[in-house]
Amino acid sequence: MTKRPIIGLTLDAEAPGGYSKFPWHAIRQNYMDALADAGGVPVALPHLAELAGDYLDTIDALVVTGGAFDVDPALYGASGRHESVALKPGRTAAEIALLRGALARDMPVLGICGGEQLLAVALGGTLIQHIPDEVAGALAHEQPNPRDEAGHEIAIVAGSRLAGIVGVATMRVNSSHHQAVREAGAALVVNARAPDGVIEGVESQAHRFCLGVQWHPEFLIDPGDGRILAALVGAAA
Repeated sequence: MTKRPIIGLTLDAEAPGGYSKFPWHAIRQNYMDALADAGGVPVALPHLAELAGDYLDTIDALVVTGGAFDVDPALYGASGRHESVALKPGRTAAEIALLRGALARDMPVLGICGGEQLLAVALGGTLIQHIPDEVAGALAHEQPNPRDEAGHEIAIVAGSRLAGIVGVATMRVNSSHHQAVREAGAALVVNARAPDGVIEGVESQAHRFCLGVQWHPEFLIDPGDGRILAALVGAAA
């Protein structure tokens, strides 16, 4: 029997309250379930930047998950910070360490939502800090309907790695973000956009599997979502 690859997923960090009166980590169950169903063994990675190398020694692929917070604009050279920006410095430091280490090893990487944005920043890109203030006629990227439903369509760039994975030119995806990639940077190319032009996906042509998507494929809304997760697991096998 072939060994199932171990897929490390970054956790979110929450302040005291709710689940515990002490600080705690969190992750939605569907992240884990979807990757297990795709053939992987999902494991959770806490925010210990100094142990990034040790964690990477134990996993076969890295997933940087999303969360209700933003990348520090200072990391991509912005001179100011929009009033809507919320930071989780400890989480970002750990995820940057994991990302850079994984990319240096050419380990398969998938960035989801905020993870896609952090991937772009780690590879020299920049972000739009608040879409409604910068994109004329923007869609509701923080969709009003539930997150387990589609919010809008995306167009996938022909010939991209993403197009080869999903096998279609368009997908219906959910949308839960107020920021987006502005410039992908020299190491990444854009592979998907929303109808308003907002970047919805990026990929590296210099790594064997390095993909970022602005939506949440773990909700399995579109058939392409499962194909993305299966492709990550396949690259890690």
